[in-house]
Amino acid sequence: MKRIILMMIAMMISFSSFAQNKDVTKFLGIPVDGTKTEMKQKLIAKGFVPKKMRDLEWLEGEFNGTDVQAFIVTNNNKVWRIMLADKNRVDEAQIKIRFNILVSQFENNKRYIPLDKYTLSDEEDISYEMTVHNKIYAAYYSQNPDFENIDTKVQIAIKEKYSAEELKNPSETIKKDIADITDKITFDEFSMKPVWFRIVSYNGEYYISMYYDNEYNHANGEDL
Repeated sequence: MKRIILMMIAMMISFSSFAQNKDVTKFLGIPVDGTKTEMKQKLIAKGFVPKKMRDLEWLEGEFNGTDVQAFIVTNNNKVWRIMLADKNRVDEAQIKIRFNILVSQFENNKRYIPLDKYTLSDEEDISYEMTVHNKIYAAYYSQNPDFENIDTKVQIAIKEKYSAEELKNPSETIKKDIADITDKITFDEFSMKPVWFRIVSYNGEYYISMYYDNEYNHANGEDL
């Protein structure tokens, strides 16, 4: 009985540690987390300048060689998204070039995993496709998670489900279940750190809107 209680305490400590040190999306090395005020101060420290028009607040600065407007989005007073919008709009030819450059930069950055291939061809008529077919031009990535954190979570999940004796000489069924547990935890960790961008059309011109999301803080129906 004493051994069981000690094991339960150890697991509670582990889960508490995970809750306090979630592996969240980062923007310019800053965790997309905390309060709006805290995030605003951190962005100012990175060189962004706060702006305001009536009730709308944002920051302006340079990101990845482009002048952008940065918007801090919260849920229940916790930051869950940093949205960036190009300050200057361009024509169709230029936006395709900018989109493809970003795709190449993300694909060649080891901190990100692409979810698909996104390069636009020269023949792509984005004006027609967006206007007539409401096509969305977007590219989705995931920031690499903390793999040590994944391994720890997998070990905890496995030890919760199986005894040391079962794990010493696992059956094929247990081996398959362990693989399924590993896949699920890995997928869940990747899905919590999305970074994506899309082409936005405005009065015949275009700009890129980019999103750094922390899915841990995203609304999931808790207020319903």
